[in-house]
Amino acid sequence: MTLNTLLRPLGLALVFFTLVSCGSDDAGRDYTGENDQEIRDYISENNLNAVKSDTGLYYVVTNPGNEGRPTPTDNVTVAYRGYFTNGNVFDQSGPEGISFNLNQVIAGWTEGITYFGEGGEGVLLIPSRLGYGNAGRGSIPGGAVLVFDISLLSIN
Repeated sequence: MTLNTLLRPLGLALVFFTLVSCGSDDAGRDYTGENDQEIRDYISENNLNAVKSDTGLYYVVTNPGNEGRPTPTDNVTVAYRGYFTNGNVFDQSGPEGISFNLNQVIAGWTEGITYFGEGGEGVLLIPSRLGYGNAGRGSIPGGAVLVFDISLLSIN
């Protein structure tokens, strides 16, 4: 028996361990189906009348606001409350809102806020790929669905 023959099982075990360890990394995980089901369950449980866009964003317009709608490159002022589908709040603005350019925020906001006119209100249900993706950010875990109550205060 050679040394190579003795070490081969150890080498195979090391390769297997490495593959299993890499397999537990969520960096490449596709949450699309899981997020969509979570959003549809939330919509059903909360009796919402939501629309699904081509990108997979769901939105509810409770008050359409004025006719003029922002474009994805406009600067807007928005009051919001962000939470998970379990109701846990992760962020919110004050009633005066915050101002930003729509092309400098998560894709779900860039698209979703354009569905409201100035003075409009509603809900955005954002799958992770239009939010913070698999990496997450701060208190938002990777793969998380985000829910935002939105009030578009002004198009600046």
